[in-house]
Amino acid sequence: MNLPPVFVNNVIQSFGEAGRRYLADLPALLDEAARRWGLTLGEPFLLSYNYACAATLADGTPAVLKIGVPNAELTSEIAALRLYDGEGACRLYAADPERGLLLEERLLPGTMLHLAGLDDERQTVLAADVMRRLWRPAPPDAPLLSLRGWFDELRGLRPRFGGGTGPFPPRLVEAVEALLPGLWTDSSPPVVLHGDCHHYNILQSERGWLAIDPKGVVGPAEYEPAPLMLNPWGNLAARPEARAVSRRRLEILSERLGLDRQKLWAWAVCHSLLSAWWDLNEDGTGGEDAAAWGELLLEIEPRPS
Repeated sequence: MNLPPVFVNNVIQSFGEAGRRYLADLPALLDEAARRWGLTLGEPFLLSYNYACAATLADGTPAVLKIGVPNAELTSEIAALRLYDGEGACRLYAADPERGLLLEERLLPGTMLHLAGLDDERQTVLAADVMRRLWRPAPPDAPLLSLRGWFDELRGLRPRFGGGTGPFPPRLVEAVEALLPGLWTDSSPPVVLHGDCHHYNILQSERGWLAIDPKGVVGPAEYEPAPLMLNPWGNLAARPEARAVSRRRLEILSERLGLDRQKLWAWAVCHSLLSAWWDLNEDGTGGEDAAAWGELLLEIEPRPS
């Protein structure tokens, strides 16, 4: 298979030997899924960490076949899609967590939110409405991820840099260290969150605007808009209008979701450091965009209501 080098590198760096086996087995996995579910397979979409391609069911229904390295995150995605059952998100037609196989509804026309020709305020309103449809209590023993588990990863930051903050802005690291303890105690009760609900994962469909690729993470509702606050990815944080846009987003999200603006802001600050930490490379580069967003957010801290 002629796989994009970036996709290959992402898989190997993230999953090591399991990723190498997955890449070697991918042609056979595609054949297995096609036979198992009676699929006609089409071209792949933009590939990042999972292989995803257009597929057509035997009755002509358009679908998406997604194949990933079996892991807790993929299992959690399957659990979340089953829980959503098409409400606010694409439908899951079939899945095999042990094989890393997902067969999903293909959203048509499938236009990403940030490419729909809408202004930022309208995009934020639509995103908030999708988020609100997804939240629900976590069923007991569901194989979902934990938001606290995500943020526990930040405990490795200072030890890695000998007690310092490495390439990350000290002000941002210190702010997150100060904010997180209070957020765990003062935010809303935990619900099932999408966990990555932003402009690239909200698509236009015949059933309205719907989410794809949920992480399926259990945590306070105030965290959910944080990835949206850092997107669309790129140089928006460096633009003159970025501060005004970020303030207006917080206003809309707070009003639309009925959540405290200060807590929405605080979770977005904390997420910016977590995102930067996740993007950090062995050579100390990476995470610059997320850290820049974090510094910008620190400049627009809303007044407590």
